[in-house]
Formats: sequence, C-alpha cells, structure tokens
Amino acid sequence: MNSSTQNVDHPLSPKGRFGRLSYAAWTLLSSIAAVIIIFVLAFGAVLVTGDNLEQGQDYPILAIILFIILYIVFVYFSFVFTIRRLHDRNQTGWLSLLALVPLVNFIFIIYLLCAKGTEGPNKFGSVRATAGWEKVLGWIYIVIIPLAVIFALVGSAVPAYQEYVQRSQQAQIEQQINQAK
Repeated sequence: MNSSTQNVDHPLSPKGRFGRLSYAAWTLLSSIAAVIIIFVLAFGAVLVTGDNLEQGQDYPILAIILFIILYIVFVYFSFVFTIRRLHDRNQTGWLSLLALVPLVNFIFIIYLLCAKGTEGPNKFGSVRATAGWEKVLGWIYIVIIPLAVIFALVGSAVPAYQEYVQRSQQAQIEQQINQAK
C-alpha cells in the first residue's frame, strides 16, 4: 500500500483528531442530515398511509425500522465525532460514554466545545487542519446552540408566566366580588 494512503484522515473514522470547530461542524452536519432524512421518511410514510395516522396502526413498519436504523447511525457518528474530539485532547475515546449520563452529558459537550486541543502531535496523531467550511459550520453551531437553549427557555417561560397572570387576575376579580358582597 502507498504510505500516503495510510495517512489520509477520514472524518467519519474514530481514528484521528478533531479540533473544536471540526467537532462542531460535523455534529451540525450530521444533525442537519438526520433532520432531512427524518423529514423524507415522515413525508414518505404520509404518502404511503395517507392522512390516516390517528391510530398508529397504519404506520408502515418499514418506516419505523428506518427510523431506528437512522437513530443508530446518528448515535454511532455522534460517538465517532466525540472520540475524535477527545483524541485531540489526548484523552481516551472511552470518555465518550459520559455522553450517555444525563446532566453530565450537557457539561461534557460544553467541555468538548470549549477545551483546547493539545499542541502538536499526540498519541492519537498530528493536528488535523480545520477546513474553511468546517470553520463556518462550527461557528454557526456554536452560535445556534445557545440561542436555541435561550429560545426554548423563553418559549416555556412565557406561557407559564401568562398562565400565572391570568390566574392572578382571576383571583383579584374573585376577591373584589367577595368584598362587594
């Protein structure tokens, strides 16, 4: 085999390193691909079954199997990207299992996005150059995630606050009616 072929760094392989922006870019890219595939599968299922999905019995078993396969593939590549990011920190890929622990996974992902990789070569290989498109997608991901969290919090807080205001107004009206008696 040619030695230059052996040194090719394939981003979908767990061997090698990912910098912060490469990790963010490939995570975003895989998420976008998963959403598009889920949309196509869901649209295809609606075309096959029509609008009659009320009971869930008409939902094609093939679509369910495809969703499960897609989920497994997405989880696999999420682990691949996490392992490569850990390799950039000169840490074992086994730490990627922390992504399975609730609450710890949130802190772990923040760590992966913020912690700088080791300078120069380490036991997992040389520093991988971040492509231009990875830098762009990486920054988009880094900006979108905090905004999505903020919008999710606001989206759940606003209706709760509106319900509180309505109950408060109702209580005031009832209190005024009781005082008038």
